[in-house]
Amino acid sequence: MKFFAVLFSLTYFFLAGGTVARAQGVIVPIVCDVRPCRPIPRPIPLPNALPVKSIKLDTKIANQVATTHVEQVFRNDTPYTLEGTYFFPIPEGASISEFAIWENGKKLVGEVRSREEARRIYDAIVRRQRDPGLLEYAGQSLLQASIFPIPPNSDKKLELTYTQVLKADSGTVAYRYPLGTGHNLWRQGPIAVDGPVPPSVVRRGVSPQQQFGTISGTIEIEARNAVRNIYSPTHTIDIKNITERSAKVSFETSGSNKDLELFYSVSDDDFGLSLITHREAGKDGYFMLQLSPKAELRESEIANKDIVFVIDTSGSMADEGKMDKARAGLLFGIRGLREGDRFNVINFAGEEHLMESGLIKADDAGKKRGVAFVEALRPSGGTNINDALKAGLRQFDSSNRPKMMVFMTDGLPTVGVQKVDEILKNAAAIKVPGLHLFNFGVGYDVNTRLLDKLAAENSGVADYIQPKEDIEVKVSKFFAKVNSPVMTGIELDLGSIEADLVYPRNITDLFRGDQLTLIGRYKNGSSLSNAVVKLTGTFAGKRQTFTYNGLDLPVRNEDNSFLARLWANRRVGWLVEQVRNNGENKELRDEIVDLGTRYGIVTPYTSYLATDGSFQLDGASGSGNGALRPQDSMAAVARQRNAAPPAPMSVSGKQAVTDSLRAQEARDKKSLAEDEEKAGAPIRRVDVKTFYLFGEAWTDSEFDPKAGLPELKVKFGSDEYFDLVTKTPELAKYLSLGEQVVIVWKGTVYKIVK
Repeated sequence: MKFFAVLFSLTYFFLAGGTVARAQGVIVPIVCDVRPCRPIPRPIPLPNALPVKSIKLDTKIANQVATTHVEQVFRNDTPYTLEGTYFFPIPEGASISEFAIWENGKKLVGEVRSREEARRIYDAIVRRQRDPGLLEYAGQSLLQASIFPIPPNSDKKLELTYTQVLKADSGTVAYRYPLGTGHNLWRQGPIAVDGPVPPSVVRRGVSPQQQFGTISGTIEIEARNAVRNIYSPTHTIDIKNITERSAKVSFETSGSNKDLELFYSVSDDDFGLSLITHREAGKDGYFMLQLSPKAELRESEIANKDIVFVIDTSGSMADEGKMDKARAGLLFGIRGLREGDRFNVINFAGEEHLMESGLIKADDAGKKRGVAFVEALRPSGGTNINDALKAGLRQFDSSNRPKMMVFMTDGLPTVGVQKVDEILKNAAAIKVPGLHLFNFGVGYDVNTRLLDKLAAENSGVADYIQPKEDIEVKVSKFFAKVNSPVMTGIELDLGSIEADLVYPRNITDLFRGDQLTLIGRYKNGSSLSNAVVKLTGTFAGKRQTFTYNGLDLPVRNEDNSFLARLWANRRVGWLVEQVRNNGENKELRDEIVDLGTRYGIVTPYTSYLATDGSFQLDGASGSGNGALRPQDSMAAVARQRNAAPPAPMSVSGKQAVTDSLRAQEARDKKSLAEDEEKAGAPIRRVDVKTFYLFGEAWTDSEFDPKAGLPELKVKFGSDEYFDLVTKTPELAKYLSLGEQVVIVWKGTVYKIVK
């Protein structure tokens, strides 16, 4: 018999509190031999939830009205016919237009019934299965469907379409698709497995098989005004601007199940601004401010620049074809110069050689000279970095044109001045106001401290091309970005916003097709509902100021919790850069450890926390060989496990290049898209919190026994446990980590024990 029933509400109110829908649909199965279906014990454990084979998302947003069509394919890898109970959390204010199940190539459409029935069935399943992973649905309106049959070793496809009106705050529109639920359903494995799951796997929360398959989607945006600042903190996205007022976003992941979050702004201003915030009650807030120029620019609105190319032609550049690749990248940069630009090329080995004694025009004749000079370069001799730097810096005059220098080398200084501090001092003595110095280190035999500090002191960036990377591709991408500056000499006045620790510390020029992203904290004691930000810079040949009104910075906003960790990443990157450039001290080290442990950030001092999870929480069961003592905080454990200081940060070699790239990635981080994949097995990040596995207990990084907070111990699966979830549904996402969890929440420590 073909049968299914669909139950959900016509009005989608949250059942317990205003929690945000954050969970992907899930099918909870039981074995069926005949109807009516009854659970039949089996020696091989069944999955708590069927694995997701694929999810395909197709969303169209028209003037903030989003219509989302989802195609989900679940997999039954068991040898049994199953009946599944399907649940999907309804986004706040959403209206479902269709839910359908495919059966033998036919599309069967569901009908509407009561939400109370869905809630009752779901709660009963959670209590019966005693599965913490299912708690992620607590407090949310649910679509519920009974699905039968699900044949053995087969797929089951479901389709769902719903419409919602997206909110816009401070010029920013936010869209979210829930993908998160199901990733904690690991205790019995995502599919039936032969025999019990090994305890070591259970302890680490690692599924024997992959729970999620391919997740892909497209989001089409149309608006009455220009679409700007498209951004996702959670996924790597591809953006295609179809017109000024429409764009298409696509993404694809495999095995990842993070909720998809997308932000964009709409504005016809010359420079569109968007703002998003996050603030917990009683704490400092976090904000992200983004600026982007309009897409359609007149030639007169792009600034003419001065640029000097300095390239190492020492003998080592002949190795592995480095010279040929560097030459190709440099030629790309020269050929891409605009008519009004000026430039020069300097090559150096034991001494420097200038194409011309000063800057020349980047007209057809000038670029032809530049191409001929670069094509004739041949590698030989030593490496005189000091004199080459000084020659390059002396090319610039006192004009107010944007000034850039590109410095490429594959080696350490071997000729002339060789001490790093002397080279830095000599470069600093030649003051070039407004200069942006971009360094490229090729290979591992470079002095990263020298290149990093030169860039930091001249409003630039040091980048490194590792042996297996293509120099031409990397350098060409860089030139494609910087060849068209739109606004230079940027100053940002945040007005009444009490901003603190804003990154990047130095605001660079703004280029065509790019966007400026500022992330910081704010400390205002009361809400700002009409904050004013002023942007000043040279645009279209003259100094101009742009004013943005009506920006909202509330004293409490639980949305956008990713901002806290994004800010922490940038702060850690900046601190590590200070250590690399100026040496270590206790204050810098302690702050890196504290931020690294709280937010689960890999740093030179905290990466060991993601190793073996061998410590256990005092009083918790488990076989760990260490103990978190009552007087220890997470940061104290970090210092305890890293009692011996790490090896001094090297300035050259593979590790030095890797360390520099990691620090830069953290310092300039715009998205957390890859962070979850990089996290070690004993780390879990849930919302703004980070948890570490000590023994068998997932422990909140904010837990500090010295704080003396009241503690509430609750037995997992007890009536008290489920009452806690009902009364405080916000805790469900943390309780879903497992059967033993320690959570710091609103001044109380909750200890969930077996």
